Amino acid sequence: NKHKPWIETEYQGIVMENDNTVLLNPPLFALDKDAPLHYAGEICGFRVHNGPSGSGSVQFEAVVLDRSTGEGLVRSKEPLDCESQREHSFTIQAYDCGEGPDGVNSKKSHKATVHVRVNDVNEFSPVFVERRYEASVPEGRLFDRIVRVEALDADCSPQYSQICFYDIITPNVPFAIDNDGNIKNTEPLDSKRQRVHTFWVTAFDCGKNRAQADAQVVVTVKPSCKPGWIGWTKRVEYTPGSGSIPLFPSLHLETCEETVWNIQATVELQTGHIGKGCDRDSYSDRSVRRLCGAVRGEVDLLPPPSPAANWTSALPTLPSSDSSLVFSFNGSSHVAVVPDLVVSALSGDHFTLQLWMRRGATNIQPSTPQSRGNRKEEETIVCSTVKNDDSYSHYSLSVHGCRLSLFYWPDVSAARPVKFLWKLEQVCDSEWHHLSLSVQFPSVTLYVDGVTFDPALIHDNGAIPNPAARQRMLIGACWEPEEKQKEILNNTIPEGKDSVKYVGGYHGLLSGVTVRPGSVEPHSVVECLYACREGLDFGDLETLGSGMKVHVNPSQSVLVLEGDDIESFNRAVQQVTYRNSLRFATPGVRPLKLTTSLRCFNEESCLSLKQLEGYLVVLQPDAPQISLSGVGPHLARPAPEFEGPRGVPLFPELRIVCSLSHAVNTAAQGMEGGALMSDAVAHTLDGCEVQPLGEELNPEREELLVDMDVVRERGLEIINTTAYIAITGAESISVYEDVLRSVRYRLAKGSARFERRFRLSCSEMNGRYTSNELTLEVNFLHSLDSLYQPSHLLASQQQFLHPSHHSGELSGHTLPNPHRNSVVPGAATVIIMVCVGFLVVMVILGVFRIRSIHRRGEGARGGPKEGSSQWDDSALTIIVNPMESYESRMGISADTEGEGEEEEEEVAESPDDASDDQRIIIKKEGRDGNARRY
Repeated sequence: NKHKPWIETEYQGIVMENDNTVLLNPPLFALDKDAPLHYAGEICGFRVHNGPSGSGSVQFEAVVLDRSTGEGLVRSKEPLDCESQREHSFTIQAYDCGEGPDGVNSKKSHKATVHVRVNDVNEFSPVFVERRYEASVPEGRLFDRIVRVEALDADCSPQYSQICFYDIITPNVPFAIDNDGNIKNTEPLDSKRQRVHTFWVTAFDCGKNRAQADAQVVVTVKPSCKPGWIGWTKRVEYTPGSGSIPLFPSLHLETCEETVWNIQATVELQTGHIGKGCDRDSYSDRSVRRLCGAVRGEVDLLPPPSPAANWTSALPTLPSSDSSLVFSFNGSSHVAVVPDLVVSALSGDHFTLQLWMRRGATNIQPSTPQSRGNRKEEETIVCSTVKNDDSYSHYSLSVHGCRLSLFYWPDVSAARPVKFLWKLEQVCDSEWHHLSLSVQFPSVTLYVDGVTFDPALIHDNGAIPNPAARQRMLIGACWEPEEKQKEILNNTIPEGKDSVKYVGGYHGLLSGVTVRPGSVEPHSVVECLYACREGLDFGDLETLGSGMKVHVNPSQSVLVLEGDDIESFNRAVQQVTYRNSLRFATPGVRPLKLTTSLRCFNEESCLSLKQLEGYLVVLQPDAPQISLSGVGPHLARPAPEFEGPRGVPLFPELRIVCSLSHAVNTAAQGMEGGALMSDAVAHTLDGCEVQPLGEELNPEREELLVDMDVVRERGLEIINTTAYIAITGAESISVYEDVLRSVRYRLAKGSARFERRFRLSCSEMNGRYTSNELTLEVNFLHSLDSLYQPSHLLASQQQFLHPSHHSGELSGHTLPNPHRNSVVPGAATVIIMVCVGFLVVMVILGVFRIRSIHRRGEGARGGPKEGSSQWDDSALTIIVNPMESYESRMGISADTEGEGEEEEEEVAESPDDASDDQRIIIKKEGRDGNARRY
């Protein structure tokens, strides 16, 4: 017995649950090289040892089927259960019969590993997880899944443990079930026809074993539920001055029990038809800049057409609901050439360019085929070459597609150009946008609608011709390079034709184009200039539930809500508000849109909600009542005061009050009918005008004076002509009161007349609301000495509007400082004096007539003058100065004979002057008293 038995090193075995014989691969054979020796070459047995699990030797045994061939068999000692243990491992070892029948000196083989897998037998049937399934669905819809039933099989193998299919065993029900247990309806359910559907389902495993017990399914049909927004109000009214109001106070989303994991709602307020995209301050661009605290010194490149600014007169304009003037450019012929006098004030490489732009929105005649063909070219908004200290710099702002570019040449004779490029959707969306370009070369900052955008810096090293060293600026196009112009002159253009050709024409609308040289505007000022006074807002961010997000765009026209919980989302929607901070909001309709997007766990059956449309109506605001008082209707002063160097203030005690009249509910107060209540409010005026009624002012004889220091200090603008004085600019009422009180009326020496009338009015919101017209009649009081000056026969009237500054309330002819020689109508006691004076005058007149006839009879005077000295007293109106006492009139010494003759000539001319309604006062000075006229 020299050799050990030999077996394989590893065996794989399979045994069925209902069998104990293990089928090995490869089969179990033990070989011994001592064969065919008796005993030594025979295999007497196999021994089973514990495997990794430690139980193999207990459950399995190995027996020898043929000692000579060494064939063996592995079998289990007891039935195996696949569900409790599916795999077994153990080792086996063979040994020979040794040297005799007693097995002396037998030898063992090496140990071989045996892996046995227990194959499953379909011994179990499916069992439903629940015996009863319930679900409720709304009527009238088809669902991909109403409820899912589930059955389990206890077999260990996938073949018998898996449920291959389910089946509805109740006949004639409008439901179907798939292999995964999902039950759906095959037709829309009607709660009126059948409220509850009950049916049975069974399950089969892949071995075709049916479930031990069937499951019951109960489906309840609910009355129709329409998914969508409930409580939507199509019309929302807003009363100006209400602050913020909720747009959707009772709105909530109904998903009809559809499980969603993400909700997104977009609220859009369309205000593009109002001004430049929303309700902003109804003041001029210059006034808004000052209200926002912008540094002064900007230059308006597109001013309103006027004799002083005529380069915009050829540009078409469009109506605008705000105060700005909108200019239209058609991309070809509409170009504004800024005068050199204006361009010369814009030197330097530090400046801020601001403008409102709406590209491609001109309501002008259609473009020519040539302009449409060149639409791919860059469209130039501003093109400028300015002179610095000892060089010229050039820049151009252009748009191309959805790109905005700034081409900057620090020195046209030396430095290379630099191009700054921005890719912006705002450039090509045909909406109004505010652009502010701050240049502090080499730094450039762009604000679009108050938001900063960083540029991509490009050094353009291409063959770009140097711009000509010549100062000029264009709005809406740029000039052709000098080289091309020379070629045109040499080849095609006839003599005498203008060789300047514009290229890169802008197609769109522009407004408020200004340049301010010097330091750039701070970000806060830029935001203020763009800021909308109306928009969407969210009431209280602290009330947001977990997982909720809110986003509002810079113009506050779009608000986006996003969340995952229906209840939190509904509360958030009810917090969306509309606000308008303008006291006098622009009335009209603002369309509203609500777009909702839902994401469900089952994307196929997820709800799809249609877009809701409504509108917000801003009601007409209560009109403010601007009241001017404290002046007139008469202002009487001695004529010498008007001839002083400072003149006389016209409105020294002017009062400006602005109030709002609104209806109040008087029924609750026990009053009949309605009433109006007026509340005084603080307002901002934007213009006042002082206008002489009748003829315009004669600059050689009279003028209106304004304290220019006060005007400049307040940043107001003034236009002073012979027809009116206009003070403009958004400022408080108190400032306008101070300025208007400083308005004075001055006359040249000897130019005093008897009266002059002025009219004052003010306005706010760019003339949208105007005050009452305050008319003041100025009376000039003459002393007796001034009666010899015939210049008092002047009569002219003029027109103009505005408020002023000073003290002293004038009511009627009340004089705060009466002069000794003033003529003032008296009261009841004066009537007596008038009667007495009238008798005295009649006596004096008789004496005077006798002397006059006597002198004419002596022929003291001849020629045409004699004829003119004979006058008819039938139309004579005699008015006695009621303020002088009879004693004072009788106490004045008589004048000389020569003076009487001169006075006689003046009195003789009085019939020609009767139409002037001049007052004539005649006094008697002793026996030879001469008549004097006032």
